Amino acid sequence: MSSKTGINTSLRVIKLILHLLVNVALYLTIIYVAVKAGSVVYDTSYQVFGNKSTVESDGIDVYIKIGQGETTMNVASKLEQNKVIDNKLSFFLHAKLKEYPIMPGIFTLNTSMTYDEIFAVITVPKSEEELEEELELEKELELEQKDDATLDES
Repeated sequence: MSSKTGINTSLRVIKLILHLLVNVALYLTIIYVAVKAGSVVYDTSYQVFGNKSTVESDGIDVYIKIGQGETTMNVASKLEQNKVIDNKLSFFLHAKLKEYPIMPGIFTLNTSMTYDEIFAVITVPKSEEELEEELELEKELELEQKDDATLDES
């Protein structure tokens, strides 16, 4: 009888240890997920509400063409592809939260610009003269692309 009681006691101890290990593993997993989620939320919030640029130094000038009626997400994708911004989702959220009206046209942006500086450029309506200059610039850019394509074929 005493051996049966000893086995029952051993089983209870093993159950208790396993129960504690499962609880510790569960709580560690919950803590890990919470820390990772907090990190993602912080990084995204910093990009949306912070004033950070892609490049800290002088940067590179980039021409971006925004068409009439183009969506904010499409503009954000173009900016991300041209390395003007790091994260198109944070740019999109920033634009929606601040309700910036993005204007059509060709804009000269720099990879060292912050979101506020970018919006200061792409939300300003263009005058007639500026629109004519943009048409000339667009034609020049198309000619350069054709020349590059011709050189690549040679």
